[in-house]
Order: sequence, then structure tokens, then C-alpha cells
Amino acid sequence: MIPVRPRNAASLVLVRRTVRGPQVLLGRRPAKSRFAPDVFVFPGGKLDRADFDQPTKGALGETCVRRAAASPRLAAALATAALRETAEETGLEVAHDHAALDVLARAITPTDSPVRFHARFFLADADLARGEAADTPELADLAWRSLDDALALPLFDITEAVLATLRDAGAPFLMTYRRGRPLVKTLG
Repeated sequence: MIPVRPRNAASLVLVRRTVRGPQVLLGRRPAKSRFAPDVFVFPGGKLDRADFDQPTKGALGETCVRRAAASPRLAAALATAALRETAEETGLEVAHDHAALDVLARAITPTDSPVRFHARFFLADADLARGEAADTPELADLAWRSLDDALALPLFDITEAVLATLRDAGAPFLMTYRRGRPLVKTLG
């Protein structure tokens, strides 16, 4: 079987600082979803051609572009995709200030998966978001959750790894798979 080529995708990890500790916004994917059904995820999705042409404020830093493993143009489009998908899936409008974003993780889904993505997980402060998060057909049960509460939910393995990295103040990383087992490598 020839592996399916991974499609570029991006997610936004919004972090809200509270007196009880950080919270992240997660929602549950539909049960009938072709990819990762009924698990909790960060808002995100695949890159669209229009993401290359959207105006933005600020530019991604060199480290962010390097961690995205992309050209500056592709990295900027991926950041735009993360912001667009967040608006579509949650109703939150996040400022299109690329200078305020960082790349926390990358993940490439397993070669035996029928749907594959090369996903970048952008990190942003929730203060950049305007509006109230509301359920959509793409994400239900949207809520701000503590890291420990989030880790107790049904999660895709990359979501769990991102949450653990936030909780433990770990380094940005790349997750790939070999023989069905996740491999994690620190990003510089």
C-alpha cells in the first residue's frame, strides 16, 4: 500500500491565564468525522489556497518559521489557516498578528492512516481573541479547561502531547510515527 501524502494543516492552541493556572480551549470532533472522531482537539484544519493571500499584522519570527519546517510564505499561510479555522470552528476572532504566535509542535500522522496531515500547532495568548466561543458543527462541547482536566478527556495522541508540554513547560517538538509508535523529537 502506498502511503497517502500528508496535507498541510494548522491548529491554534489558545492559552488563557487564570489565578488557578492556564486553561486551553478544546472542543469535541463529531462522532461521524472521518478523522479523529469523538475526541477533543484544538481548533484547526487544513490549509486553503486563500490562506496565502490574507493580510496580516506582524511577521512570524525566524524561530517560528524554522519550527514550522516551512518556507516563510508557507509558515505565514499556516498561521493564517490556524486563525481562520479557529474563527470557523469556535466563533472567536483572533487578531491576525503573526508576531504574537509561536510554534509549539508539529505532527505528521502515521503512514498507514487513510487521512494524513502535517500539522503545525501555533500557540497564542487568549487575550488576542474576541467574542465568545460557541459550539459549531465542527466542534462541540467547546470550553476553557485546565490542563489537568483537559488531559483526562478522550484525546488524539498529539493533543495529549501538546497539553503535557504546556503543563510541564517542555520544549517545542515534532511527533512522527514508526511502525505505529509515536516518536518525539525536540525542535530547536
